[in-house]
Amino acid sequence: MLSFKPLLCISAFALTLPAFAQSTPPDFARCLDGLQPAARVAGVSEASFRRFTAGLTPDMGVIEKLNFQPEFRTPIWDYLSGLVDDERVQQGQTLLKQHAEVLARVQQRYGVDPATVVAVWGVESNFGQTLGKYPLLQALGTLSCFGRRQSYFQGELYAALRILQAGHIAPERLVGSWAGAFGHTQFMPSTFERLAVDFDGDGKRDLMDNTSDALASTAHFLAKAGWQTGRPWGFEVKLPGGFSTADEGRRSKRPMGEWMARGVRRVDGSPLTSALGPAGLMTPAGPKGPAFLVFRNFDAIYSYNAAESYGLAIAHLSDRLRGADPFTTPWPTDDPGLSRAERRELQGLLILRGHDIGEVDGMLGDKSRAAIRIEQARFGHEVNGRGGQKILRALRAG
Repeated sequence: MLSFKPLLCISAFALTLPAFAQSTPPDFARCLDGLQPAARVAGVSEASFRRFTAGLTPDMGVIEKLNFQPEFRTPIWDYLSGLVDDERVQQGQTLLKQHAEVLARVQQRYGVDPATVVAVWGVESNFGQTLGKYPLLQALGTLSCFGRRQSYFQGELYAALRILQAGHIAPERLVGSWAGAFGHTQFMPSTFERLAVDFDGDGKRDLMDNTSDALASTAHFLAKAGWQTGRPWGFEVKLPGGFSTADEGRRSKRPMGEWMARGVRRVDGSPLTSALGPAGLMTPAGPKGPAFLVFRNFDAIYSYNAAESYGLAIAHLSDRLRGADPFTTPWPTDDPGLSRAERRELQGLLILRGHDIGEVDGMLGDKSRAAIRIEQARFGHEVNGRGGQKILRALRAG
C-alpha cells in the first residue's frame, strides 16, 4: 500500500538540521543547492545531482500529508474487508498461475512461498495497479527541505538519486507514494538499494516495470527479515472461557506446550502441536474477536510495514490465495465492514441521493464520509461517517 514504512526510518533524527531547514517554499532552490555537497559525499555526482534536480519545484501537499492526523480511525474489520476481499483473492489466484514459473524460481532461491509474495504484491499496490502518482524526486526533495524528519528524507532523496544515476529506473518512471515508497511492492529508495534484486539478469533492478524483479525483491526482503521456509505465519485459535489475554501479544512468545496446557485449541477444535515452536497470542479486536497464534514468519511480514493489522492482512490474504476460508470467529461488531465492490456500490447510492463525492473508486474519503453522515442522520443511525453494512442496507432499501 502507498504508505510511509516505519521500519525504514532508522536515521530519521540522526543528523542536525541545516539552517535552511525551516525555509519557506520560495527558498526551495537554495535548499536543494545546499544539499548538493552532502549528496556528493553520499555518492551522487555533481553532474547527476544537477541533471535530476534541474527545474524541480516543491509540492507542499506532501507536507500536509506528513502533518495530517486523521480524525477517522479505521476498525480492523473495515481495514481487512477492503484489503482481503473476494475480488482480490480471485485476481491473486489468477496471477499465481500466470507467474507460476517465476514464483517457483523465487521460492527456490529465497525460500518464501508464492502465496505470501503475491499477497504482499496485492496489499501494497493491488498487483501493480496502484503504484502512486507522486514524482519521487519532487516529493522527497520537498520533504528534505520542509516539515519534520528532514534528515531522514534527505537520506532517501540521495538514495533515489543514486538509483537514477545507476540507470535502474528511468527518471520519468520513478513515481510512488507521497513519502517516497515506489514500485509494485513499495520499497523506499534506501530499501531498494539494500534489498532489490536483478532477478532476470538484464543489469537493472526495476521494481516499476519488471514484475520478476519486484516479486524476487519482495521475497529477498522477507528472507532477510527472518522468514523460515516451510513454516506457517500462524493460525486462528479458540480460547477457553475466562482466558486472560493480559500481557499477551505478538512479541510475548511462549512455548506451544504452555498454550496447550492453558486450553488453547485451533479454531476447528483440533489440538496444537509442540513441533511448531514458540508463538505469541494476538487478539487485534480484543478477547471477543478472532484470536491468533503467530510465529516468526508473522514477524517477518510485520517488518515490511510495522503494523499488526497490515501483517494480518498479508497473512490472511496468503491463506485465502491457498484456498482457505475467511476467519471463523466473527469480529465483535453488529456492523461489519464492506468489500471494495460494496464500497463502490455505496458510493453509487450516495451519488443517486445527490451527494457530490467525486469518483466512484471504492475509497471512502472525506467527501464520502461527509455524505454518509448526512444519510446516517436521516436514517436515525449513529452519525460517525463510517461506511458499513448498516448504511449500505439502508440505502439499498431506501
